Amino acid sequence: MDPPVAQTITDPSSVTDFVISKSHGVKGLSEMGLKALPKQYIQPLEERITTMNVVATTNPGEYIPIIDMSNSDDPKVAEAICNAAEKWGFFQLVNHGVPIEELENVMEATHRFFELPAEKKTKYSVEHSASKNVRFGTSFSPHAEKALEWKDWLSLFYVSEDEASAFWPPACKAEVLEYMKKTDILTKQILEMLMKRLNVEELDQEKEHLLMGSKRINLNYYPVCPNPELTVGVGRHSDVSTLTILLQDHIGGLYVRGTDKESWVHVPPVKGSLVINIGDALQIMSNGRYKSIEHRVAANGCKNRISVPIFVNPRPSDLIAPLPEVLASGEKAVYKQVLYSDYVRHFFRKAHDGKGTIDFAKA
Repeated sequence: MDPPVAQTITDPSSVTDFVISKSHGVKGLSEMGLKALPKQYIQPLEERITTMNVVATTNPGEYIPIIDMSNSDDPKVAEAICNAAEKWGFFQLVNHGVPIEELENVMEATHRFFELPAEKKTKYSVEHSASKNVRFGTSFSPHAEKALEWKDWLSLFYVSEDEASAFWPPACKAEVLEYMKKTDILTKQILEMLMKRLNVEELDQEKEHLLMGSKRINLNYYPVCPNPELTVGVGRHSDVSTLTILLQDHIGGLYVRGTDKESWVHVPPVKGSLVINIGDALQIMSNGRYKSIEHRVAANGCKNRISVPIFVNPRPSDLIAPLPEVLASGEKAVYKQVLYSDYVRHFFRKAHDGKGTIDFAKA
């Protein structure tokens, strides 16, 4: 039987043991009906999301573009996607070809996994998982963070269908695998458009492997938080992917750094849409033309929220650097060649720090 954590919540070791070691996560804390946030989740003032640093808007597409892909062969669609990738690093797609039913199925599967009791989820924790490609955890990097983030997650690195069938949680694997398959065509479409603007006329097998040779999908759970104004769901960071394809539910909470580098802009949920953002790997390969942008997630005091990002990446063994086609006109390389697995390792060994990881690849 678990210790009466509610009575010893001021003891940081009890909270850590309950949340991390016993795999209850922040979902477990939230469901105890806490009246106050445990102190290890209280973020410094400068890391909190407030009305003072958020751009007010009532129009969903006013800042982050919403692009209709119902006629994806129209050159205006490719132009809108490339422009958004250069200016914002973020855009939303509607009529993208991934069936709404698949989006709903993977969201239901996400809820189903997180409703499992802690003793079933702990089988997928770092200490107990039968595969290094399957991880259940909480916050981002608890041992490196001064303040923890209010989020639980399941991370699944795709190696093969057989490996996924053997090791991914039965509660969600069928829906997650099907959803990943259904996004492949869309991913390739977007990358072909982005590459064309970089003078890469065709995605041959080598380029395709470099851009989308590996994939990771996360199921994220943000439970109701007793003091959401004091913490964050996810801290400031940019993704290390080539592209990220994000499915968010109707709750909202994703914020993107504004073009003024000071403010934050909310990315409102649009029913049936997918949020696409540029990752560091593509910023490096485009020599900075496409931007990976800082983003973060607010905690919520009213409702549980989920999101499902697919991280489309180079393979761990790939060397990433500005593409030859980008430098062909004599443009100077802003980034050096780095081994992708080294870049990712650097990202995960520290707490979220905005765009700090990109400095690892600076020329």
